[in-house]
Amino acid sequence: MGERIYNFNAGPAALPLPVLEEIQSELVDYKGSGMSIMEVSHRSKWFDDVINDAVERTKRLLGLGDDYDVLFIQGGASLQFCMIPMNLALENRPVDYINTGTWSTKAIKEADIQGEDVQVIASSEDKNFSYIPKSYEVSNNAAYLHFTSNNTIKGTQWAQFPDAGDIPLVCDMSSDIMSRPFDAKPFGLIYAGAQKNIGPSGTAMVIIRKDMLERTPDNLPSMLKYTTFSGKNSMYNTPSCMVIYTINLVLKWLEETVGGLEKMGQINQEKGALIYNFIDGSGFYNATAEKDSRSLMNVTFRLPSEDLEKKFVAEGLKAGMGGLKGHRSVGGCRASIYNASGMDAVKALVDFMTDFEKKEG
Repeated sequence: MGERIYNFNAGPAALPLPVLEEIQSELVDYKGSGMSIMEVSHRSKWFDDVINDAVERTKRLLGLGDDYDVLFIQGGASLQFCMIPMNLALENRPVDYINTGTWSTKAIKEADIQGEDVQVIASSEDKNFSYIPKSYEVSNNAAYLHFTSNNTIKGTQWAQFPDAGDIPLVCDMSSDIMSRPFDAKPFGLIYAGAQKNIGPSGTAMVIIRKDMLERTPDNLPSMLKYTTFSGKNSMYNTPSCMVIYTINLVLKWLEETVGGLEKMGQINQEKGALIYNFIDGSGFYNATAEKDSRSLMNVTFRLPSEDLEKKFVAEGLKAGMGGLKGHRSVGGCRASIYNASGMDAVKALVDFMTDFEKKEG
């Protein structure tokens, strides 16, 4: 086996090594079944146990009661951009959105396509999405308020979630779900493409409060109704078995090895402090997000020139650090330090950045 690198990719992203090793150990024969988890029927007790375990672990980690359903829906977060207004919009009531970058913009577009009364009540576009908006007024009769908790491309994150009073919050948590504890009560729906912080690509985890299911109109196609998935425990059709199995192992790692979200949140704070303090003190690297809006998941930064950035990414890879190139839409550099990237990865990165600055600064 080749040497593993420090993986700073934004998604598909690093998975915990113990999870990969566990998959490897049972890949050919899952729990004495004589088959791989990729081969067992999704109607079998083996897979039933996997999906039920994943649901229960999600509820325990997030402190969710029986008033929430946990669903697994193919199509990633991008399919959710249209399913949310289809299922949750209400007649003659606006849908509120806060725009903090690319993924919010895409969600807004999908609600627009459906002819909803979309109210963008706040946006950070005026400063190139480098901050999280502080002031906004939620429409008093909004069907929901949608926001993106962490912005992978611009490197910003909500430190405190918006307060919408009685209006249900709907949140794209693709890149920071399970990275810290939070109060789920104000949320009508939380969704996350798995491939950033909880698993491989191919599925979105959708956490929906049961009262929201009552909104689903009858005249939607079956596969676009949340009720289809909630009524059949996400097995109306064949789910992404391997993905859900891996998500369950990641949740188990979070629960049993890390010790829960409180502990994970502390580790993520420490990782973020280490790299941002270094960047702020350097004078060579420049963080692109405003201080009070910085993401603990995606650290975006620039070097003095684009040539130096190219060199930094190339030399980083030689030194065993992958995925340091910024998103193609913004350039620059980015280190994604999701849950599975430990303090060791961040320390190694800061050491490399220190050496690179000494040589090139």
